Amino acid sequence: CLFFFAGRLLEGDSLELSCSAGPAKVILEPNQAVVLDCNLAPVEQVINVTWKKNGFPLVEQEHLRVLPNGSLFISSQAVAKDSKYPERAGAEGNYSCVSHSSLGAVTSQTAAVRFSTLSRFFQQPESQTVEENGMARFECRIEGLPSPVITWEKDHVAVPQEPRFITLPNGVLQIVDVQESDAGAYHCVASNAARKRYSNDAVLRVLKGSQPAGGDVTIIAAPENTTVVAGESVVMECMAAADPTPFVSWIRQDGKPVSTDVIVLGRTNLLIPSSQPHHSGVYVCRANKPQTRQFVTAAAELRVLATPSISQAPETISRTRASTARFVCKAEGEPAPTIHWLKNGEAILSNGRVKVQSSGSLVINQIGLEDAGYYQCVAENSLGMACATAKLSVIVREGLPSAPKRVSAVSLSSTTVLVSWERPEYNSEQIIGFSLHYQRAVGTDNVEYQFAVNNDTTELQVKDLEPNTNYVFYVVAYSQLGASRTSSSIIVQTLEDVPSAAPQLSLSSMTPSDIRVTWLPPPPELSNGKITKYKIDYCTLKEDQVTSIEVGGNETQITLYSLHPNKVYKVRIAASTSMGYGAPSEWTQHRTPDRDNQTHVPFAPTELKVRAKMESLLITWQPPANHAQISGYKLYYREVSQEEASDESPLDGAEDESWDVGPIKLKKKVKQYELTRLAPGRLYEVKLVAFNKHEDGYAAVWKGKTEKAPAAAVDPPVQKGPPLPPVQVYAESNSSTSIWLRWKKPDFTTVKIVNYTVRFSPWGLKNASLVTYYTSSDEDILISGLKPYTRYEFAVQSNGVGIDGPFGSVVERFTLPDRPSTPPSDLRLHPLNPYAVQVHWCPPAEPNGIIVEYLILYNANNTQPDDMWTLLTREGNIFSTEVHGLESDTRYFFKMGAKTVVGSGPYSNVKDVHTLREKLSDVLDIHSVTGIIVGVCLGLLCILFCMCASFRNSKQR
Repeated sequence: CLFFFAGRLLEGDSLELSCSAGPAKVILEPNQAVVLDCNLAPVEQVINVTWKKNGFPLVEQEHLRVLPNGSLFISSQAVAKDSKYPERAGAEGNYSCVSHSSLGAVTSQTAAVRFSTLSRFFQQPESQTVEENGMARFECRIEGLPSPVITWEKDHVAVPQEPRFITLPNGVLQIVDVQESDAGAYHCVASNAARKRYSNDAVLRVLKGSQPAGGDVTIIAAPENTTVVAGESVVMECMAAADPTPFVSWIRQDGKPVSTDVIVLGRTNLLIPSSQPHHSGVYVCRANKPQTRQFVTAAAELRVLATPSISQAPETISRTRASTARFVCKAEGEPAPTIHWLKNGEAILSNGRVKVQSSGSLVINQIGLEDAGYYQCVAENSLGMACATAKLSVIVREGLPSAPKRVSAVSLSSTTVLVSWERPEYNSEQIIGFSLHYQRAVGTDNVEYQFAVNNDTTELQVKDLEPNTNYVFYVVAYSQLGASRTSSSIIVQTLEDVPSAAPQLSLSSMTPSDIRVTWLPPPPELSNGKITKYKIDYCTLKEDQVTSIEVGGNETQITLYSLHPNKVYKVRIAASTSMGYGAPSEWTQHRTPDRDNQTHVPFAPTELKVRAKMESLLITWQPPANHAQISGYKLYYREVSQEEASDESPLDGAEDESWDVGPIKLKKKVKQYELTRLAPGRLYEVKLVAFNKHEDGYAAVWKGKTEKAPAAAVDPPVQKGPPLPPVQVYAESNSSTSIWLRWKKPDFTTVKIVNYTVRFSPWGLKNASLVTYYTSSDEDILISGLKPYTRYEFAVQSNGVGIDGPFGSVVERFTLPDRPSTPPSDLRLHPLNPYAVQVHWCPPAEPNGIIVEYLILYNANNTQPDDMWTLLTREGNIFSTEVHGLESDTRYFFKMGAKTVVGSGPYSNVKDVHTLREKLSDVLDIHSVTGIIVGVCLGLLCILFCMCASFRNSKQR
C-alpha cells in the first residue's frame, strides 16, 4: 500500500510506493535520508525497476542512488546545482517508479520529497490599547514545512494557562476580560523541524476603569473564507464585543446541523480538528446582545479539498481473442479528478477500437494478444493522484483458424472502397464467418466500425466514407472455437471529389476602376482533395453577361481591372479539385469608388478576411493605402435571406438602417473584431469602411455562411427524437460458443439509422466489466467466443448520426451444450472392506451441459491403456458409489470422467487407494463355516457309504 508520510524522518526510514491511495509526501530535515521502496503488488516476476524524477528518467548522483534491491536512496545533503540539468539536481522533487516484468509494466504513485523550511513572518502582531474588561487580539502568520506550531509569550514567558487566554492554532491569541495585569509585551514563537522563529514584540496597554455601559454589538474578528486539505485542522474565528457580553452562536447557511466533531474553542470560536469534505459549507456566526433583539452576523465559506481516491477500481479479467474488454473506474475528490489510463506504464490514447469513455471507463474492442498486460486507472486533481491496476489476459484456444491473408483494398469512388481477402491457410474449413474492421488512419479519437460477413464471402464494398481520406482495414475470421488473429492491416485513400464548400470571399477597391478579390480556401475537411484552381465570376449588377477568370490553386487573391467607377458589381468564386468545380459562393456585391471624390475619401481596408465559426465571425483586416488620413473604422453586418441573396446590398454607409447591426465604431489601431451570438449555418454579409473627420470611405464587403451545427443540434421543423430500438429481435443458438442474433429495422423512425449496437452478457450478470458491446451495420450478427451451455441475454439499440436510441427489450438464449471441459472435481476414495471401496466426487467446474453419466475407470495396474481398465457408469445425478469385487490388500488406481449428450470430457488425474487386508474373523465368516460343515458332512457320508459297501461284500463271502 502507499502511505501518507509527512513529518520527521529518522535515519534509515523508508517509504513504500505502490499504486493505491495517496499521495506520499516526505519532508526531510538537513542531513537526513529516506529510502523509497517500489512495491507494485500486481506485478509478477519483476525483472527490473526504473525511477523517474519530475517526469524524467532519474540521473543517479551521490545523493540519489538506486540500491541493488531496486529501492531509491535519497539524501538531503546540500548538492551543487547541475548546470546541464538544473531541473533534475538536488534532492527535492517528485519521484515515481516503474516495475517491469515479462507481462508488462506498472507505474507507481508519485512521492513528493521536500526540505523542511520555515519562512519569515509575513504578518506580525501589532501593539494596541484596550480598556479594562475589554478584549484584545494578536495575530501572526508564517508558513513552513511541516506546518509550524505557534505559541505565545508575554514578557518572554509563556502566556498564562487561563480560560481568558485563548490560543488558536492559526496563530491568533485572544484575551477576553482584559485585566490590568495583562499589560506587557507579547510575541509569538513559530517552530517546526527546520528551525524556530520569534516575532516582533507587540505592547498591550490597559486603560483603567470599566467599559461604558451600553453600545451596539460589534464583531471584532469575523471568520474568513478558508480552503484546507482534508485531514488538516481549521479554525473559524468569531470575536464579538458589547456590554453586557454578547452571546455567540454558529449555524450552517444550508440548514444542516453543525457536525458533532466540531469543537468550540474558547467561548466563541469553532475548531475542526480533522476537516473532511462533509464539513464544507458556509458558516454563520451570530452575536446577540443579551436581553435585546439586537444581533449581527458574519459568514465565511469553508472549502475542504480532497486528494483523489478510487471509489470503484477496475477488475482483473481474462478475455478470448476478438472479444471486448471493459475496465470500469470511478474516482472521487475535490476538485473532481480527471481520469486517464496507462498500459504497461505508457499513456493510452482514445482511438479506434480503444476508447476512453467520458465516464472514465476504458473499452477495448477486438482484443488481440498485443492487448494483454497491466492497465492502470489514474485519477488526478490539483492535490495529487490515485491509481488502481488491473491485468488483462487474452485467451487463445487451440485449433483456431489462422489470420485471413492477402487483404487488399481498392478505392472505387470518393465514398466507396472494395475490400477483398483470401481464406486463412489453417483450419479454413472450420470458418463460420468473417468480420471486417475499418477506421480513419489519421487523427485521434476515431471510431472503429465493424461489418459481419458470411462464410462464403471474401470481399465487401464499404460505403459512406469521406472523400480523399485514408482508411485502415483489417479482417478477422471466426470458427465455432473463437476468432483468429487479425489480418495484416492495409491503408487505402478514397478518391477525390468536388469541394463541398466554396471559399470565403471578401472585396475591396484601391482605385475607382478595380476590385481586389481575396478569399480563404475551403477547410481541409470540406476540400475533398487538393485544390488545383479557382474560378472567379463577376459582372455588373444590372447585366447578365458574366466574365470568368481562373487562377491557380495556390492563389488567395486577384485584382479585377478596367471596371467602371461608381458601379455595383457582383462577384462569386468556386474551387476545383481534380474532379471538377464545387458549388460557387453566394454573389457578393461591391460598389467601385466615385472618381470625383477619391482624393479625400479613405480607401477601403485591405485584406479583409473572415473566419467563420458556428456562432461567430472573426474579422481581420489591414489599413488602407491612405491610412494616415483615417480616424477609425465602422463595421456593419446583417443576416441575408436566400430570397434577397441576389438583390442589391446596402453598400453605402449612409444607409445604416438597412443593416441589422452597425455602425460599430472601432479605433484606428484595431485590426480585428469578432461578431458573436450568431446563428449556425446562416448567410451573413459584413461591411467594413474606414472614416475620417470629413466622411466615410469605401467599403470592403464579405458574404458567407457560419458553420453548420452538428446534426443533433440542428433545429428542424419537428424535433427529432432518438431512433426507436429494433423490432423482432431473435437469438438462435449456432454452436456451443456462438449465437446468431437477428432483428428488423424499427417500423417508424425520424432519423437515419447508420448502425446498431448489440449489448450482451451472461444472464443475471451484475459485474458491468463483463458486459460486451458490438457494432453492426447489418440487421444480424454472429456473436462468437461464448461459453458452452450458458444462458446469455441480448439487447439491441439503433444509432443515428450523433444520436443513439435506447436499448430494446432483452432476449435470452442458451448456447448449445458441448463436451465437459473439465473432469469431475474433488475425487475421494475410501476403502470399506478388503473387497470394496467408497468413491465420492463433485460435478465438473465447466460441465458445458447437463451431465447425463459419470464414467469410473479403475485398475490395479495404472500403466495399462484405458480400454483395459474396468469401466463403471453412474447416472448424472449421483455423486458417490461403492465399487465391489476387489482383491484384498491391493493398490487400485481410479480416474473419472463426465459425459453430456454431446460426448465425454477429459478424465481426472489418477488417484489410488489400498484395499484392506483380510483378518481371521473375516476368514471364519458364516460362509466359511457353512462350507466346512458341508465338507465334513460329505466326508462322513462317503465313509458311511464305504463301510456299508464293505459290510455287504463281506456277507456275500
